Amino acid sequence: MDLVVPRLVAHPTSGAVSSSSLQPQQFQYTLDNNVLSLEQRQFYEENGFLVIKNLVSDADIQRFRDEFEKICRKEVKPMGIMVMRDVTIAKSEYIPDEKVITKIQDFQEDEELFRYCALPEILKYVECFTGPDIMAMHTMLINKPPDSGKKTSRHPLHQDLHYFPFRPSNLVVCAWTAMELIDRNNGCLVVLPGTHKGPLKQHDYPQWEGGVNILFHGIQDYDKNNGRVHLVMEKGDTVFFHPLLIHGSGRNKSQRFRKAISCHYAGANCHYIDVKGTSQENIEKEISQVANRLYGIKTNLNLQDIWRFRARLVKGKRISL
Repeated sequence: MDLVVPRLVAHPTSGAVSSSSLQPQQFQYTLDNNVLSLEQRQFYEENGFLVIKNLVSDADIQRFRDEFEKICRKEVKPMGIMVMRDVTIAKSEYIPDEKVITKIQDFQEDEELFRYCALPEILKYVECFTGPDIMAMHTMLINKPPDSGKKTSRHPLHQDLHYFPFRPSNLVVCAWTAMELIDRNNGCLVVLPGTHKGPLKQHDYPQWEGGVNILFHGIQDYDKNNGRVHLVMEKGDTVFFHPLLIHGSGRNKSQRFRKAISCHYAGANCHYIDVKGTSQENIEKEISQVANRLYGIKTNLNLQDIWRFRARLVKGKRISL
């Protein structure tokens, strides 16, 4: 397995990606377990993300792709899964296939796709951020469509913690794996390095002329001068990033769907919080409405209820979030 310090594969458009001379005792975003090099730890501490090259095998990626296609064709119907389409094709009458489905969420009940969350090569790095007892909290396979011309394939800049009612944020991490070459032409991830050190910001739907996909909240207030980094990734490359890191993705200007698979993890010392009276109230209300429709539940669910349903142990002892 080829380990490469991420500054060699991250492509800034403005500003510089920092790798400062932190001392080990200053580390607060990574844990001691001898997996990450000192330079890799310093990079994540300063920037809030880390790219590991060639981490997931072609064979595994093909298996995930095959299972995704079966779900799109309704050959398998995992319990609790959320199937999403782009706002511009949501009312399409096409026969369901991978050219209509743009994302599936919550595949924790699909044995084949959930293999991704438990891959030893993934968990080896997840443990650097969460500790040895790990829960898989949120799963996605993203099938970003070719943009229709209305720019709806892009994802607004946001922080993933906006969606999560568990803390502390430093024990939460996302693993996001490219299932093919992902570059600026087909809408790679864009990150704002160092923003994981800031607070959780107010999110809402951006006022985009072409429309915005459901649950695609974005940050309304961020520093326009913060240098952006576009993460150009090869098939199998995996980026690990902090839930407060501001990130998004551009529109897909290619003629092909581009795929990535991801999971958010939480460590044993995480706990649930009540988001009432916080900036997360708006997303709690919307997710509750979506969950009620999806599961046929007539009572209002809070974020804690929803995430308890989604959480799955992947390594170590059972965690009582």
